[in-house]
Amino acid sequence: MDKRDYHIVPDGDSWAVRREGSSRASSRHNSQRDAIDAGRDLARRARTELVIHRPDGTIRDSDSYGGDPHPPKDRKH
Repeated sequence: MDKRDYHIVPDGDSWAVRREGSSRASSRHNSQRDAIDAGRDLARRARTELVIHRPDGTIRDSDSYGGDPHPPKDRKH
């Protein structure tokens, strides 16, 4: 199975939604919140994971929208 997560990454003065393995961004946004909203929709449709990065590139958070039969207990939602 080809698992290609979506990542919210800084892109200059904006934020990009980028699919793993892709050289181009799926979309660009002025705010991280707008990028997260767009990325969440794409990750839900693709049933994959959304990985949100901080401005320095480290991982801030992630959400899974896949079909895991035994998902971990999500304590943040």
